[in-house]
Amino acid sequence: MASEAASQITKRYYLSEVDTNKAFCSAIFDPSQPQVAEPIVQCVQIKSLPAQPGAPERYRAVFSDIANYVQTMLATQVNPAVADGSLRKGCFVRLKSFQSNSVKGKKILIILDLEVLKELGEAEKIGEPKALEVKAEEEEVAQPTAISSNGFYGNKVEAAPSQPAKRAQPAPPPASAHATIYPIEAISPYSNKWTMKARCTQKSQIKTWHNKNGEGKLFSVNLLDDSGEIRATGFNDQCDMLYELFQEGSVYYISSPCRVQIAKKQFSNLNNDYELTFERDTIVEKAEEQNDVPQIRYNFTTVADLQTVEKDTTTDVIGVLKDVGETSQITSKSTGKPYDKREITLVDNTGFSVRLTIWGATANSFSASPESIVAFKGVKVSDFGGRSLSLLSSGSMTIDPDIGEAHKLRGWYDAQGRTENFASHASLSGATNSGKGDSYKTIAQVREEQLGMSDKPDYFSMKATVIYIKQDSTWSYPACLSENCNKKVTEMDPGQWRCEMCDKTHPKPEHRFIMPISVSDHTGQLWVSCFDDTGRAIMNTTADQLMQLREDDSGAFGEVFQEANCKTWSFRCRARMDNFGEQQRVRYQVMNCSPINYTEEANRLTALISSYNLE
Repeated sequence: MASEAASQITKRYYLSEVDTNKAFCSAIFDPSQPQVAEPIVQCVQIKSLPAQPGAPERYRAVFSDIANYVQTMLATQVNPAVADGSLRKGCFVRLKSFQSNSVKGKKILIILDLEVLKELGEAEKIGEPKALEVKAEEEEVAQPTAISSNGFYGNKVEAAPSQPAKRAQPAPPPASAHATIYPIEAISPYSNKWTMKARCTQKSQIKTWHNKNGEGKLFSVNLLDDSGEIRATGFNDQCDMLYELFQEGSVYYISSPCRVQIAKKQFSNLNNDYELTFERDTIVEKAEEQNDVPQIRYNFTTVADLQTVEKDTTTDVIGVLKDVGETSQITSKSTGKPYDKREITLVDNTGFSVRLTIWGATANSFSASPESIVAFKGVKVSDFGGRSLSLLSSGSMTIDPDIGEAHKLRGWYDAQGRTENFASHASLSGATNSGKGDSYKTIAQVREEQLGMSDKPDYFSMKATVIYIKQDSTWSYPACLSENCNKKVTEMDPGQWRCEMCDKTHPKPEHRFIMPISVSDHTGQLWVSCFDDTGRAIMNTTADQLMQLREDDSGAFGEVFQEANCKTWSFRCRARMDNFGEQQRVRYQVMNCSPINYTEEANRLTALISSYNLE
């Protein structure tokens, strides 16, 4: 009886409040009606959507204003309310920020922010809400409406007069058409007829490709607003039309049609499930007001956490400038062209330091003094000699930025950082069980603990003996000769090896190791993958030299493999889940290896024995 009484109180309270929500569901799709900034609605259903590979979980919810109910998509930032159980069937919520759409005759909301009203409790479905009906004439002129808790409401755009069947090239929209602005976070394949206002934070160079299917060109830009970032790409004609228009740092209106698709994470490190492709009728125009969009957004990785970031990942980092090296030059093996470089050292309050390389004009003009706070956006993670970083040509650097992370680092460094000793990632490349590196595992422990079966990769060290190396064509691949490329090249004609990434043709490739090897210890056997640096150490030669021995058809080729067998190494490995066809299985990759240091090994075994309780 008590719970029934509470439900009645909840119902009466909600019915008293609903006057402010009257016809909310229908009004939100018709901006000519009075709008409600933060309506209170009841959740009558919530379901998870089918999972997309590599994408966070998404949810669909149905909300009711008593008169009508409406389907909604929850933005990923609302997921915690579902995960902790506060957002569930029967509860009441205040919608604080949302966008509306009409998609194929269905009305749908995208919920960006909400508050679960726990004080109202839960109740059975109130009233007999009905689904919204879409009139044909409404569907023809339906325009998106953006409402958020800041009190700004989108205005309805007047319907265009009927046009002849032949589609004309669209003209730039009038300024009034920009009254309704979609945040980047809300753009998805469900979005329809939207306009965003965003800053171009990065523009790539024009890239071209040539293959058997033809040739083409493309460029991409990173776009930023208050809600997030998204990558957009223009191909061929759109590349010609839009490349000069986009300038880094400027703000633009971009209006659909524009293709929205799942983001290709290998080409972008932006935190967005989707990316855009400019189409023939996409409208881009420079905004008059340039100061109402943020300048740059970072997604920092701490220096310590770089050890768990995969090789070749692009990330952002901020730290105190501990050391600045002199400018030096290296010469490209393929072109003979010199490149300027400078190495610097960054530290942060995690107790680690990292080496970062900057290139070209940035290296020559670098003027930051030691103990400055420097933020880098777009650095590539390498595992050469332990974790190190390289500033990409598309990346950026800001000295003493006015952001919270920089102020926090400054306070820490002035208070205690100057006197701290920092661990180098390079010192962990042959990791022992020192507390800073990865723990030693036997092969049996690797399997029993199911390393690599979680969402994130697992790292471990092991002592194992090489027992078999495949001698077929899987032990190497032909790689590009360009500096820092190493991508696989394709032989187009004799003496013509083409790299699509660099858009260059080379007379020959550089062969690099990519070896599957079988290793064993006293507990079992494991197949691991080795890349070039590890392969050179194990084989005691380069892949190019080994390939030459193979072409000479001499017994020396097989002798190299025979010599590499039955040797014991200290391996540092990464275990992660990979897809092989339609199956998933754990892949074990050797990050680096080193000969056994018997003094350290004896100390490790002594410590292991001491850890047992022998009483």
